[in-house]
Amino acid sequence: MKKYSTLDQPDILSYIFHPNSCEATPLPKGAVDIEIETEPGVTIGCRFYINNPESPNILYFHGNGETIADYDDIGPLYNHAGMNLLVTDYRGYGWSNGSPTVTSMLADAEILLQETQNWLKFNNFSGALFLMGRSLGSVVAIDLATRHETDIKGLIIESGIGGTIPLAKTLGFDNDNKNLTEEDGFNNLKKIESVTIATFIFHGARDEIIAADEAEKLQSHSGARSKEFIVIPGASHNTMILTGGRLYFETIKKFVDKVTGATNWRRRRKKTNNS
Repeated sequence: MKKYSTLDQPDILSYIFHPNSCEATPLPKGAVDIEIETEPGVTIGCRFYINNPESPNILYFHGNGETIADYDDIGPLYNHAGMNLLVTDYRGYGWSNGSPTVTSMLADAEILLQETQNWLKFNNFSGALFLMGRSLGSVVAIDLATRHETDIKGLIIESGIGGTIPLAKTLGFDNDNKNLTEEDGFNNLKKIESVTIATFIFHGARDEIIAADEAEKLQSHSGARSKEFIVIPGASHNTMILTGGRLYFETIKKFVDKVTGATNWRRRRKKTNNS
């Protein structure tokens, strides 16, 4: 796996990661905690919000400054829409230990995906598996999708990072003395070109951290044979759910149903019942 030595410099890491550690919070009804060891002494906390073992599963990588606990109210809304949601933390976030780097974040994700598949199989969860990344999590989801198209059914990107340099400037990083290039960075635009599975990209029109035109770049570079793109009017970087409301979850479920064929199945069933 590629090493991100430029991004992993301490002064650059301070712009990328803002770890927010906390003790494990009480489990919401229907949720389970899963702890995954990614290397000796490093354990990543994950929380699985469960609707039904037959429901589609979303392996979710959250944004910077967030933790699993922030999804205790959101996870049940995915469940209500008919989806299972497995949220993972990063090193140093929530009750996960260790210190985050870009290299370790992407290496951990490989293990998290593998262990998620093992857990679902062992516990008889039969629904299709999707990857979803929000903001910083888009780096992880896109990177995984480039190597695991046979393991996952689709890719969902919310408020995703297009170019590394535009984001660095927004965050106040002075690149004059670093000469950071896109090749040194996350390289999301290049990576997503090789992702051919169904992809759904959505973004806030008023995103003040990652401009909506960065999402347009992701969409135009995407190699997916089937892809969808939505900009939510009035939504900023952290108000996608607040602005979208119920339609936020219904839109994700509509994409999931389309990819898994559930929409066609329901249409055929309705037609049969009306015959």
